[in-house]
Amino acid sequence: MFINSKYLQWLLAIAAVLFMGQVFGHGMSEAEKQSIVDGGNLRYMWIGATHMLSGYDHLLFVFGIIFFLTKFRDIVKYITAFTLGHSATLIYATFTGLQVNYFLIDAVIGLSVAYIAFANLDGFKKYWDIKAPNLLFMIVALGLIHGLGLSTRLQQLPLSEDQLLMNIISFNIGIELGQILALTVMLLVLAGWRKSDSFIQFSRISNVFLVVAGFYLMMMQMHGYSHVTTPDEFGFSSDNHIHDHIRLDEMRAQQLRQQSSHDSLE
Repeated sequence: MFINSKYLQWLLAIAAVLFMGQVFGHGMSEAEKQSIVDGGNLRYMWIGATHMLSGYDHLLFVFGIIFFLTKFRDIVKYITAFTLGHSATLIYATFTGLQVNYFLIDAVIGLSVAYIAFANLDGFKKYWDIKAPNLLFMIVALGLIHGLGLSTRLQQLPLSEDQLLMNIISFNIGIELGQILALTVMLLVLAGWRKSDSFIQFSRISNVFLVVAGFYLMMMQMHGYSHVTTPDEFGFSSDNHIHDHIRLDEMRAQQLRQQSSHDSLE
């Protein structure tokens, strides 16, 4: 099938985002962790917003959800279902310290992108001659899985046990603000394109691309999982977590000593 150059540029832009996402993997530097501690809850909110806006897998999933929704009521219903799903597991998993290997979670998230796009293409009816599962139920279920992915990101940050609830709430508020911003852009683009005669071709190409991208993301994450051989490489061992706090405490103590020395000289 011949692809219009305008569509090709759009798809290449998304592919570039996916590639960059593979280049910049999980993990944070000590300086970034320290800046989060110093910045408090506003910093957690900022990290949440930027994580959503740079989280190509989450963005592709949300894009798939709203692709054919035209009524504001439907958009609110499905996005709220997704929000409730991911917020529930984000809060529960972080509070209980539930840690799931992020390669596996991200693999399922990639698969969820492919699932939504396959449903958009009416694949269940066309290829399997069965009725598609209830979309609202599936979005809630997939939202729960996305929440585990968000929690794995949050638990990599230097969380304060005294401010744990506010840290989680701040991070989640940031996630929702980032989601609202992304949704606004997506809806504006789709609203304008729906009036064009090329929208039907655009919708088919886009959802086929989402299916391929979703499976690609899944395979990349499974490739990463298969090449991690020790538990510490997953980034969630209790030993690593303790050492993170020890290093942060040492950095803060050193800063206080430097400040005290500077004050005494004055």
